[in-house]
Amino acid sequence: MSLLHHRAFNNLYQKDKMSLGFILPTARMSKNPIMENQLELASKIEEYGFASLWLRDVTMQNLNIDDNGQMYDIWIYLTYLAAYTKKIALLTGSVVLPLRHPVRVAKEATSIDKLFPERLIMGVASGDREKDFIALGVDKRDSGTLFQQHFQDLDRLLKEDWPTIHSDSGVINGTDMRLIPKPVSSIPTMVTGFSNQSMVWIAKHGDGWIQYPRSIEQQARLINDYRTLTEFHAPGIFKPFSQSLFIDLSENPDALPVPIPLGFAVGRNHLVDLLYEFQSIGVNHLGFVLYFSKRPPAEVIQELGEFVLPHFPTHRGTDQS
Repeated sequence: MSLLHHRAFNNLYQKDKMSLGFILPTARMSKNPIMENQLELASKIEEYGFASLWLRDVTMQNLNIDDNGQMYDIWIYLTYLAAYTKKIALLTGSVVLPLRHPVRVAKEATSIDKLFPERLIMGVASGDREKDFIALGVDKRDSGTLFQQHFQDLDRLLKEDWPTIHSDSGVINGTDMRLIPKPVSSIPTMVTGFSNQSMVWIAKHGDGWIQYPRSIEQQARLINDYRTLTEFHAPGIFKPFSQSLFIDLSENPDALPVPIPLGFAVGRNHLVDLLYEFQSIGVNHLGFVLYFSKRPPAEVIQELGEFVLPHFPTHRGTDQS
């Protein structure tokens, strides 16, 4: 099944253009993330016309750090958001494959796609949360190997009608058993970070790539190398590039950008300039992270929706030419 007509994929991704989304939770994270108003804020994000909501896969609370994602299980919370929103894309950023059985991931993803057609963009990763690996009894040193094995099983389960699979994860005999339900359409599956793989492997196997923030110059080099490899290994196939960006939006719209970890403190006018730079180097979708934001998230969402989003509107249509 092709991604050319997948609604969420085409709302997020067009060649040489960029769309915008948000990573939840929108409030500054703490040992116990504030989640009570996230549905209201997610609805506001959708109403303004942003392209996506991103969710993370964190199992255990690490008491040594403040960043614990959206607290709830990624699939359960994604289902909750899907039920209370209408069309906005839901992006997993990302499902940690070494810690999840590939048949279970396939079952969860196809169930979401059947119940909420063409809204899921599935980012997958090898995982970097050591406490999660310890709690689940998985050796983190094996994460790269497990990621590749689970990705390959997952990929076959999502794309083949009657796969026969013999792997360390289990046995599926395609002559008398199959995964149900089948997805409505192909589910876009994006590798996140390097996931302990080579860029060649990522270019060959992922439907796109989700990366972490870097400087414009560093990200431009990375994207250029990625585009060269995807064109060589998958000629003519558009494999988009996504990234997150941490922002602390100033009340002064003309405030110059000041670097913060993984992003900028900046006013909206210069934020627009920065976003055009990211678009110019080949970033196709960008998710805002408000971890360091000092202003109320509803206020930031409103300002971005009114003054920044019109420069980078969510796409409509399926033209990839």
